[in-house]
Amino acid sequence: MVTVKVPATSANVGAGFDALGLAVSMHNVVSMEEWDRLDIQATDGSKIPTGTSNLVYCSAKAVYDQLNKPLHGMRIRQQNAIPMARGLGSSSACIVAGIVGANALLGSPLSQQQMLTLATAMEGHPDNVAPALLGGFVSSVCEEGQVYSVRKEVDSNLSFAAFVPDFKLLTEQARAALPEMVSRRDAIYNLSRSALAFSAFCEGAHELLPIVTKDALHQQYRLPLIPGAERIFEIAWDLGADAVYVSGAGPTIMAVVQRDNTAFWEQAQEATQQYAETKPFRVHRMLADNIGAMVL
Repeated sequence: MVTVKVPATSANVGAGFDALGLAVSMHNVVSMEEWDRLDIQATDGSKIPTGTSNLVYCSAKAVYDQLNKPLHGMRIRQQNAIPMARGLGSSSACIVAGIVGANALLGSPLSQQQMLTLATAMEGHPDNVAPALLGGFVSSVCEEGQVYSVRKEVDSNLSFAAFVPDFKLLTEQARAALPEMVSRRDAIYNLSRSALAFSAFCEGAHELLPIVTKDALHQQYRLPLIPGAERIFEIAWDLGADAVYVSGAGPTIMAVVQRDNTAFWEQAQEATQQYAETKPFRVHRMLADNIGAMVL
């Protein structure tokens, strides 16, 4: 049996729509082995598909198919700490777990680049799967079916406060809210900011954090789908966050906080309970995960 640990991810990071993502210290753990039938269970009691539609199994089977290896069944055990449909890369974590686990079972014939390309093909875009696999802060682009990524370690002086609500927001719904066309001004607004993101998150230029996480392409259209989100932004800024943005497609709101600002989390949780619209949110304290998916 092979066991794989995969981090949660926060995509877009403000200006880097469908291109930037970072890994954080919340993890799914998946164990798998070849079996004579399909046997899938969640060890944490979460509701997951237990048939052939299970995303871990689908991803593992994709590896076997790519390598022309027969797969009669699998025994899979999932521990899902990453909440589903919350903008923290739960589907990407399952895809990466299945690919990395199956690759390990077969003696690791696929390179990291091949695994990333397969994961991106399954997810549709690399902003979550790339940091889930590689860890750290990752910028990615797809070109003729090939994924090109640049990864750097996130500055250890930064921490992350994830305001996670008790309601879901499906990616399909969040994408449907976006306009088909954007202005050249808005495109330039995001491009210029995303170009500075590595300096802000990885090279100590923290004064750039509130700038690079601003956005003109997606957040303004998604915020109305997240009740209480605007108040969460206000709370995080008032308590001294360096940046605040919609994590992935939402509904999680992510704040970037100096690691030594230890009072932030308790104050943030207390503040969310003061308003009816923010009571569904719980604050999770996380660090960056600069390792990515790993076989335990």
